[in-house]
Amino acid sequence: MERTPDRPIRVVQWTTGNIGRQSLAAVVERPDLELVGVYAHSKEKAGRDAGDLAGLGRPVGVLASDDVEEIIGLAPDCVLYMPLHPDVGHLERLLRAGINVLTTASFLTGRAYGEAARAALDEAAREGGASLFGSGVNPGYADQLAAVASGVCRQVDHVTVFESFDIGLWAADANQDDLGWGRPAGDAGHADDVRKATAPFGDAVEALAELLGTALDDVRCEVEFAHATKDLDIPGRVVKSGTVAGLDVRWIGARGGADAVEAHVRWTVTPDLDPAWDVAMAYLIEVRGHPQVNLRVEVLPQDMASMSMEDMLAIGSVITAMPVVNAIPAVVAARPGIVTYADLPTQASRHAPRP
Repeated sequence: MERTPDRPIRVVQWTTGNIGRQSLAAVVERPDLELVGVYAHSKEKAGRDAGDLAGLGRPVGVLASDDVEEIIGLAPDCVLYMPLHPDVGHLERLLRAGINVLTTASFLTGRAYGEAARAALDEAAREGGASLFGSGVNPGYADQLAAVASGVCRQVDHVTVFESFDIGLWAADANQDDLGWGRPAGDAGHADDVRKATAPFGDAVEALAELLGTALDDVRCEVEFAHATKDLDIPGRVVKSGTVAGLDVRWIGARGGADAVEAHVRWTVTPDLDPAWDVAMAYLIEVRGHPQVNLRVEVLPQDMASMSMEDMLAIGSVITAMPVVNAIPAVVAARPGIVTYADLPTQASRHAPRP
């Protein structure tokens, strides 16, 4: 269906997990968006109303389907693609059908998917005249903030986006399974497993470099561990004294032999660590240059004690979903192929870090 300015953007929600439910709820609230379909992996969800699946407490008149061809036949303007584990084949089918895709499934530039998958997705999008865009709070939105912060600089030498949180409340989430909480100290292969699990932050350094108007010669990852000093009571995880309870991961992009951009995460599940680490409970953005700019971005409420556990746990899903939902109009209007924030009209002024 041809898109015209006087009608809402037709949207399909793909999966209704923690993030997808928040995304779906946001779509049905907006007059400029129209929910026309929902894709559900499980047959148990197929045929159920989207309002029921999202926990809205009311029907919205859109039933979920587990049939990919049925979803494509709806001819939506875009799909909000939010499974935990992406299926490149499904993405190619959507893009070749001319459907724009916005995703939270570990995608910014496609680097983490591997070069073959990245090339195939870009080709499918160009053939279909569709755009493929990925974001989330970090990586994604936080990198855009860093680029915006650089807009006051005459010179930029180095940019770091540092996510520093105790995530004990969220440790049971399925997206934590591959990080290895509770693995023995010095466990062979753990650092490589963490590199694989955090590969989307390699996308982040590419995307941030693109926002800054530079190209990278090399991307590397450095991993450090901290260990629990006592047995922990962590929901959904077994973490004994002496096992891994803290991760410090740095994805670093270099240009001309010098480090230029960095995506740094420090996640812990307890303050009782060896070595002891400072945890900011915030996103810390540093732009080194002339002048230097430092941002502290807090997303947690000041009075968490007043919130229900359900609302507290939902915060991470909301801030992951909304950068994608809010980008829908810009992505639908963007050029075909893989696109990042650098291709959208909200991009910051570009400043290439000096080697």
